[in-house]
Amino acid sequence: MMVFVGAAENILVKNPLVTAFAVVGTVTFVSYALSKYLTKGKLNGSSIAILFGLLMAYVGGRVTGGSKGISDIPVFAGIGLLGGSMMRDFTIVATAFGADFNELKRLGLAGLVSLILGVLFSFTIGAVFAWFGGYTSAEDITTIGAGAVTFVVGPITGATLGADSSVIALSIGIGVVKSIAVMVITPLVSKIIRIDKPREAIIFGGLLGTTSGTSAAMAAIDPALVPYAAMTATFYTGLGCLVCPSVLYFAVAAIV
Repeated sequence: MMVFVGAAENILVKNPLVTAFAVVGTVTFVSYALSKYLTKGKLNGSSIAILFGLLMAYVGGRVTGGSKGISDIPVFAGIGLLGGSMMRDFTIVATAFGADFNELKRLGLAGLVSLILGVLFSFTIGAVFAWFGGYTSAEDITTIGAGAVTFVVGPITGATLGADSSVIALSIGIGVVKSIAVMVITPLVSKIIRIDKPREAIIFGGLLGTTSGTSAAMAAIDPALVPYAAMTATFYTGLGCLVCPSVLYFAVAAIV
């Protein structure tokens, strides 16, 4: 028995990406089964899968004391690649081919307005929390506000402005919390907010950004809407990287 277990573990370790696909597939299957039979469809299977993933990451970090969650365990090392930025960005680019560009052109102004409002709103919320948290320098407030935009914009802004590493880490944490909240909560309230057309998905991606969060949320609601939300969410990140270390920093500096 021990020989069989050792051989199986050796195969799994030597084929990390295949193992990662098998683990993700199993978690997804179980999650949708729980959604169907346990919650009668009231809780989306994607939301359950995300919660399982967060739990696995927490357990992996506690067990190994590492910084990469479950991928610090050798058998699950492939999950670090499968869930990494390279595969995420590849998936987003691939889904963009499913978008109808006539829809994007028709809603150009609405998408632009949602982008501007989304970045300004998220930044303002983050900056206000930073102020009440005791941060008083323009660099720190701007970095934390940028983190509320996305966990990508935060560290880019912090590095540009020369913010302390602890502030940059905090900005990343805020962005990750936002991303998780979007991907978990959106499917739960999908029937209330009624995102069922490309127009709504485009505006949703522009208002909330966080490409990973909005993509996961749209995948749970309707996979056909993923490219629309992902596209504006990607522009959202780019816009945040452009204006946070420049225009918004000077605005904060003028205020504080």
